[in-house]
Amino acid sequence: MGSKSTFTLGQFGGHNGRALRTGDVLKIKSLPLETGKKIDQSILPEISHFHELRVIYGPHGAPDFFTDNDIDMFFKTEWEVHYNSSRTGIRLVGPKPEWARSDGGEAGLYPSNIHDNAYAFGTVDFTGDMPIILGPDGPSLGGFVCPATVITADLWKLGQLKSGDKVQFIPVSLETAAALEKSQIEQIKSLKPVEVSVQKQSVETPVLMTLSEDEVGDQVVYRAAGDHFILVEYGELILDIRLRFRAHRLMQYIQKNTAAGIEELTPGIRSLQVHYDSQKISYQDLLEYLKQAELEISTQLTEASVPSRIVYLPVSWQDEVAKLAAEKYMQLVRENAPWCPDNLEFIRRINGMESIDQVKEIIFNSSYLVMGLGDVYLGAPVATPIDPRQRLVTTKYNPARTWTAENSVGIGGSYLCVYGMEGPGGYQLFGRTLQMWNRYYQTKEFSKPWLMRFFDQIRFYEVTHDELMQIRKYFPQGRYSLKIEESTFSLKEYEDFLEKNKEEIQSFQNHRNEAFQEELQRWHQNGLFNFEVEESQNTEEAFTLPEGAQALDRPVSGSIWQIQVKKGDRIQAEQVLMVLESMKMEIPIVATQSGIVEQILLKQGQTVNAGQVLLVIKEE
Repeated sequence: MGSKSTFTLGQFGGHNGRALRTGDVLKIKSLPLETGKKIDQSILPEISHFHELRVIYGPHGAPDFFTDNDIDMFFKTEWEVHYNSSRTGIRLVGPKPEWARSDGGEAGLYPSNIHDNAYAFGTVDFTGDMPIILGPDGPSLGGFVCPATVITADLWKLGQLKSGDKVQFIPVSLETAAALEKSQIEQIKSLKPVEVSVQKQSVETPVLMTLSEDEVGDQVVYRAAGDHFILVEYGELILDIRLRFRAHRLMQYIQKNTAAGIEELTPGIRSLQVHYDSQKISYQDLLEYLKQAELEISTQLTEASVPSRIVYLPVSWQDEVAKLAAEKYMQLVRENAPWCPDNLEFIRRINGMESIDQVKEIIFNSSYLVMGLGDVYLGAPVATPIDPRQRLVTTKYNPARTWTAENSVGIGGSYLCVYGMEGPGGYQLFGRTLQMWNRYYQTKEFSKPWLMRFFDQIRFYEVTHDELMQIRKYFPQGRYSLKIEESTFSLKEYEDFLEKNKEEIQSFQNHRNEAFQEELQRWHQNGLFNFEVEESQNTEEAFTLPEGAQALDRPVSGSIWQIQVKKGDRIQAEQVLMVLESMKMEIPIVATQSGIVEQILLKQGQTVNAGQVLLVIKEE
């Protein structure tokens, strides 16, 4: 894509798609340099442990998703940067919202769950009660509410945040954000200050414009998603494939009749995100363009149909990596989560199924319609069963997992997702499949790097874990072929099917919703509905350092992932004693001398502060 940066999780870009190593040879491009320029010292930013991030309110806010008190709290709070942060996302610790809704309906049990839409760069994403600022390696699509988005001129600050730092969000207007970006561009060119008047924006609404159902057939809401994105949403907060067709029609219209400044289009379940350059087109002009587009296309859905391939994918049911993800989550994030240790038992319970075998039968008999791509990265499909009688509904993890294996498969809300790569995630996992993205080869299935297309249908067949490992080895090389059938999907035929089976569909949904509410009630009764991250809860165990002994401490905040020794063990210098996790890195704690383990002061899974003593080694 013309960038020199490396996307290490995706394993492409930069130098062989990986982090640099000693001995790598880098070629530096020759650039014309202007000599004699000096930087005006007044434009250099001050870097401290407290950061003000200027943001645009939205795309989601009060009163639809949050209460007024929630939004007031969000902007007044000094949030603390959590140790489990990275270029993917910066997790923040602070108070939890009250929420304006009791749940997310078909999008999931928790009120932070929404029908998946595209994310803006630097948006603040509430995964359950925990806000996460999505970084440069963050997902492009997902199903959580986002009350604010960092402006373009302040995105550089995200790279300066580290564990324990404090952050406060400052709302500004779209006009101010555009002026700040322009001044930043000019400052970089001239190396001299360019003054911009910045006033704190009153927090009123993230909605920029609304078209009524009478005007265009469905209500259309235009939401501010930072200073470079507008989120166009259709209809009510429900799963309706017809609304996905509306977003598709708008995308096709813009592609055919594009306007200067529009850079990218990303459809969601009932939305289309429009990425624009605010230095080339104002948001007011873009809104007028989008309104005119809607007036032209609102009557074109009646006979809509689209190409729809049927793609058969192998799945290793209850795969080892799905179980490992739950184990890691319980140890490092939330021990008492109601969906752990067995995601499948949770899916069974929340949908009122009689057995896990019944869950399995529904999943393997469903035809999943691909509604979006890029959900949790790299062409990952988000899909829903075409037949509403096969739509199992779950909630997403609260807070999200810090680790999910590449190509794990799970359900969140009414949707299925195949994870495009290793990373965080919130879907309830039931297995693993083959690659959604091919980094190295063009094959019969991979004419592009991504496998799936919008409106494809996914059907699963079962393989063992060992069979899947062999398939995963061969498939990217073009040595394993998929069964793919060409087909079409007609909106009219689908709506006729819904009308014909509406009584059975309603009966299934009533039973499912009853089980859903019973699960919700159990959460409230057992104090599991909300989750608060407790930081700094560990205190050092009192001890006296023996003569000739050495205490090993923690360089930064994090949690204990593994303890590889026990009290009384004889150890050698450079031996790994513990493995800690922080900022998405596994950090070994190694012995600096030979000796005997005298004391281990903390337990596996506990969080620790920078400088906190972990264990004591005594010379023999």
